Amino acid sequence: MTQSAATTEVTRAAAAIAECRLIATMSEEPGRTTRRFLTPPVAQVHAHLRGRMEALGMTVTVDAAGNLRGLWKPTDGDHKRLILGSHIDTVPDAGAFDGVLGVVLALEWVRAAQALGMPRPIEVIAFSEEEGVRYQVPFLGSRAVAGIFDQKMLACEDAEGVRMDDAIRAFGLDPARISEARAEDDVLGFVELHIEQGPVLEAEGLALAVVQGIAGQSRLGLRFTGQANHAGTTPMHLRRDALAAAAEWMCAVEATAREAKGLVATVGKIALEPNAGNVIPGVVSVSLDVRHLRNRERIHYVQEFTRTATDIAHKRGLELEWVQKMSERTVHMDPLLSADLEAAVEAAGHPARRIPSGAGHDSMVMATRFPTAMLFLRSPGGISHHPAETVLEDDVEAAIKVGEFFMRRMNAQMKLNSE
Repeated sequence: MTQSAATTEVTRAAAAIAECRLIATMSEEPGRTTRRFLTPPVAQVHAHLRGRMEALGMTVTVDAAGNLRGLWKPTDGDHKRLILGSHIDTVPDAGAFDGVLGVVLALEWVRAAQALGMPRPIEVIAFSEEEGVRYQVPFLGSRAVAGIFDQKMLACEDAEGVRMDDAIRAFGLDPARISEARAEDDVLGFVELHIEQGPVLEAEGLALAVVQGIAGQSRLGLRFTGQANHAGTTPMHLRRDALAAAAEWMCAVEATAREAKGLVATVGKIALEPNAGNVIPGVVSVSLDVRHLRNRERIHYVQEFTRTATDIAHKRGLELEWVQKMSERTVHMDPLLSADLEAAVEAAGHPARRIPSGAGHDSMVMATRFPTAMLFLRSPGGISHHPAETVLEDDVEAAIKVGEFFMRRMNAQMKLNSE
């Protein structure tokens, strides 16, 4: 490699990082990055990425689920398309790279394919929603593309009481046309680039890894209902304290998860009523997130946690209600596409390493329909879903190189198949 080529790649990596930081300023909240499904800053992101896609000669559309889609179609042939992409929504007070980096790097991979004169069409999708923040249901964008969007979800309401279908209309789209977002059958596969969001690669001194599979996950909502009452006049033995019950249950969940190999369980959201310092909490609503690479184990622990909550509520004279909001099975990546990706990693000068993903990604939805592979980039400090989330310029450069070798491999395979 010449010095000028290396300099160009470093500059390209730095530009990708700067672009992610620019997109991070497109936010619902000044001074921090929060971008929920189809809120106004999503339109800003669309405008920016549309310009990038059009500069690459791509045809750009927005489907009824709010996914921004750029298609590069170099020939009129019947080659199956390759889909690249990730999501552009965020959690509250997010970092700059979760999801967005995958879209920015996908455009660099398109540039590499164009430089090779590869005749295969490539579609880059900036999925509108993956995090599940606004409507407590994740993967709205990829569900629509995979053709598994449940129309009943359109009636979901956000914290402000805005229905999902109304939010889609407010964005200038027609919810009745979401079925049209389903990708055609002319798809070779889907590849997602994403930060690891964990500490494994950093601990091993690696820049990249190919994802072997994504842990299944269950999300639940539980509601403990007791009796609000005066904090000074109600004796301890006569209380029906919903918060105390929820706290006992949360500690039980944590204790179990610490002992069970491969299990992670999180109570990340809590709301209580009446939420006053001198009133015994009468109602407490909490979330529960359970993940495990083995579906049987995950389901077992979900049942154990709800049974424990029921027992605690009964013991304390409370009522318990719970609802399962999501149950996603463990998804294994496509072996052939993953092997191609792994070969590209090695060709780019990096060790072959496959790791599981404990976090959910659009890839787990796309894999229900298409061969899917995923590339992780190291997360310094293992930090994600936080403003301190970052990436290393050398790692981004490495991912761009992998794209070049991956496209070369795809191009070679197409030529071989045509002979």
